[in-house]
Amino acid sequence: MFAAFAESFARWGEKDAVVAEGGSRLTYGDLDRRSACLAGALLDLGVTPGDRVTVQVHKSVEALCLYLACLRAGAVFHPLNTGYQPAELAYFVGDAEPRVIVTDPDSLDLFRQLSGCPESVLTMDRHGQGTLADAAAGRPETFNNVSAAAADSAALLYSSGTTGQPKGIDLSHGNLLSNARVLTEWWQFSERDVLLHALPIFHVHGLFVAVGCALLSGASMRWLPGFSVDPVIDALPDCSVMMGVPTYYTRLLASPWFTREIAADRRLYVSGSAPLLAETFEAFEARTGHRIVERYGLTETVINTSSPLDGERKAGTVGLPLPGVALRVVNDAGKPLGPGETGQIEVRGPNVFKGYWRMPEKTREDFTEDGFFRTGDNGQWDDDGYLAIVGRAKDMVISGGLNVYPREVELLLDSLDGVAESAVIGVPHPDFGEAVVAVVVPIAGESIDEAAVRESLKPQIAAFKVPKRVLSVDELPRNTMGKVQKNQLRDRYHRLFDATA
Repeated sequence: MFAAFAESFARWGEKDAVVAEGGSRLTYGDLDRRSACLAGALLDLGVTPGDRVTVQVHKSVEALCLYLACLRAGAVFHPLNTGYQPAELAYFVGDAEPRVIVTDPDSLDLFRQLSGCPESVLTMDRHGQGTLADAAAGRPETFNNVSAAAADSAALLYSSGTTGQPKGIDLSHGNLLSNARVLTEWWQFSERDVLLHALPIFHVHGLFVAVGCALLSGASMRWLPGFSVDPVIDALPDCSVMMGVPTYYTRLLASPWFTREIAADRRLYVSGSAPLLAETFEAFEARTGHRIVERYGLTETVINTSSPLDGERKAGTVGLPLPGVALRVVNDAGKPLGPGETGQIEVRGPNVFKGYWRMPEKTREDFTEDGFFRTGDNGQWDDDGYLAIVGRAKDMVISGGLNVYPREVELLLDSLDGVAESAVIGVPHPDFGEAVVAVVVPIAGESIDEAAVRESLKPQIAAFKVPKRVLSVDELPRNTMGKVQKNQLRDRYHRLFDATA
């Protein structure tokens, strides 16, 4: 992976690679030199090829350089969400067994107290300063990069933990590079682009997709520490591309300062990591004149599909399979399904991960005999070969022996007057086994009439799909990437129907 980036560093050495908040600039040459110093520091700490480097730090340019340094040293980059709590951190450290940990200074004592913590625990604050920067200071600005094969591990990320124990996802250099190259071409990135980067870099979207496309193409990045509406609006006029999660776009649309004039001259808007409502897609087009490119990916596969850059972008779909990616929708017997039929999504290609870290049985379970990865998502094709995500297999509700796909009901709920967003879950029911329950967030100032909502759905879907209850909440629980955590909703309403038993 770094060998590919090095070609960009050599070609665009004095061109801006990153423009950070406050106007500080790093050229491609600066990234090369800083990552070399950090790679040298890692070697001094005893890091050898294949060792994990666990990183839980605030987003900074130095954190980006640390990722590059790990690639150069042959280490496995293991980023952690900055919101993880001590019990979660203990699990990740114990499972990954890192050689080195890099953390925010405020968490230094916490990490040192964890069982299995390595001897080397260094710090990096939100400005990139700390004991790791001190260790890298004065190191040579060149580095003899470790030669990595396509199958060698490059990164270890863990599933979000929304269900069950988090699993380590072992991504190779070949996985990351093949996907970044395909996306760079698919989205037509070039050295003329400026990417607005407000995403976190402990996740596939911000680290491998956004950074990969920018650095392979010679583009510049406008580097924000996180997403806030006003700084993003201020930065947009200087950018040609924005990547974000759906929440970013809904929050922009809620701002009166996000005008057509601000947004219209951008080349590309990309959304992913969570479903984009058709209403958001249409409202964004009405406001800006742009149709958002939605794509579909997983930590295990990076990106699988995308709306085309030149061609139709359909609301409610995640586009077409990317070049080199084989994707199929199958029934329970593994038979491929045609347009309009709902089934399980399976994917195969150079983007698909090596396997689960130290879980060979789970890896075998999630791959078919012919090498397709079972994503756990349900979807269906349309007549033009576009894929729509219907829901997670684990979220499917079986009520009275009949399957209910939450996404179908959610789309209808989200189209109702007064409903801002919704989540459909299944909870235990003494008669049906599971009952369909809708949890809705009203539009500000509105209230939801449960009986009226149920009556409005009855003409549109079969009776067994109509929610037995419609519950109003102020907001849906989400993880840091904007995904609704339905497991929390199921836990909250687990005993909803106990009184009828």
